[in-house]
Amino acid sequence: MNGKKKKVVLSGMRPTGPLHLGHLTGALRNWIKLQDEYDCFYSIVTWHAFSSEYQNPEAIREYTFEYAADWLSIGLDPDKSVLFIQSEVKEHAELHLLLSMIIPLPWLQRVPTFKEMQREVPDKDLNTYGFLGYPVLQTADIIIYKADVVPVGEDQAFHLELAREITRRFNRLYGNVFPEPQILLTEVPKLAGTDGRKMSNSFGNAIYIKDPPEVIRKKISTMTTDTRRKRRTDPGVPEDCPVFSLHKAFVSKEKRKELAQGCLSAGIGCLECKDVVIERLIDILSPFWEKRKLLEKNPQLVWKILEEGNKKARDVAQKTMKDVRSAIGL
Repeated sequence: MNGKKKKVVLSGMRPTGPLHLGHLTGALRNWIKLQDEYDCFYSIVTWHAFSSEYQNPEAIREYTFEYAADWLSIGLDPDKSVLFIQSEVKEHAELHLLLSMIIPLPWLQRVPTFKEMQREVPDKDLNTYGFLGYPVLQTADIIIYKADVVPVGEDQAFHLELAREITRRFNRLYGNVFPEPQILLTEVPKLAGTDGRKMSNSFGNAIYIKDPPEVIRKKISTMTTDTRRKRRTDPGVPEDCPVFSLHKAFVSKEKRKELAQGCLSAGIGCLECKDVVIERLIDILSPFWEKRKLLEKNPQLVWKILEEGNKKARDVAQKTMKDVRSAIGL
């Protein structure tokens, strides 16, 4: 051992709906790898969820347990990573408040997701102070642990660049309290939902990682495919088929090549192609389902792990806030 200190990673998820395959490929697989290389803080960001689900707060509590059970079942290890609930570490709110005092309003108004989310979720009133300030709270989440790196996909890089701007502004005003968090770009496969659009809880087109085999079979069997293939004998283009995005994420390269050739030549039908990814998913998720059943029977264990994580996160956050108050002079 060389005694070299590990870098710190921070990431989180909003508990606003069941975890689906997009969460698995876009974040969780990578989180599992990172916990062997970094000091990882993984947060269930309940206050962020409240910014859009303020009319349904009881669901946030329900999904907090669901997320924790899913994380543990899929392979996040509380002995390697700090798994915690954002709203149980009140220092996040204090730092968010202090940061909000120094952020120019135009910085927030130019955030693209503010308008995108309003368009995507028209049934919710997101024209609120809290939702506009979402990136400020996100910055507090990151820098309160003095995170060195934040894993994001390219579509989220703007948010981290804004967090870096906010960090630089604070440091210019009060001294170098925080390291600038670096972007750890991760490959996020574009996973199609059952209707061909991006898989999302908002669109109601998701395949959930806790879905039992019969539900997965039904969802994928009825998925949209390449519109060129109206008949079994019509050739298709795999890259234009939403189901092929699932193959890219879960099926081996060799098997994908074989399936792609079969699609291009009409050598196989869409149902045959779907069956391959269905069986592969069931094989991948079976260990997860078994572990999750055990945790569902022992919910106190899940809450105990979260409380231990809350304490670890709280200890770090409290030390950071001492530095912050000293630097500001309050």
